[in-house]
Amino acid sequence: MSNRTANTVVVYHSGYGHTQRMAEAIAEGAGALLCAIDADGNLSDDGWVALDAADAIIFGSPTYMGGPSWQFKKFADTSSKAWFTSKWQDKVFGGFTNSASLNGDKLNTLEYFVLLAGQHGGLWVSLGVKPANVKASKRDDANRMGSYIAPMAQCDADAAPSEMSIGDLETARAYGERVARVAQRFASAQGA
Repeated sequence: MSNRTANTVVVYHSGYGHTQRMAEAIAEGAGALLCAIDADGNLSDDGWVALDAADAIIFGSPTYMGGPSWQFKKFADTSSKAWFTSKWQDKVFGGFTNSASLNGDKLNTLEYFVLLAGQHGGLWVSLGVKPANVKASKRDDANRMGSYIAPMAQCDADAAPSEMSIGDLETARAYGERVARVAQRFASAQGA
């Protein structure tokens, strides 16, 4: 079996810096490259090249009006070029989101990411962190949002990115580790 390291890329849009902070936590856990989608919904040519070469792709977007930002959606629509040639077939995928409200319809955004990964023929990695759902649970506990698909975070609309829950960021970091670990296993198996 090969010991080749999996190449992981986090591609994300951040409107106010909260999603970027989550992306950084995930990238830290995964040892991943960060590729930001700009305010006009564009990704650099180098970003597209990195995604095509990646073993694992992790999507990130804030949840606005019940779904991913239009900038992320523009990126997703543009990814149809990779879809036509099956460039992302059999890659490992993950995703993450946040919103100002506790619910905020974040699940809809994560389901969008799962579907996008499925359209590309990818393999989705679930969160794998049990929820903090007992009376003793606190705001800074891991997976306080109770997600199973992937990390969700919540930060008040008038709070700065520096005020995000440490638990939400730790959940993101742990998820990055999990995606990289799964991608490593898959890459090693393919290289055997």
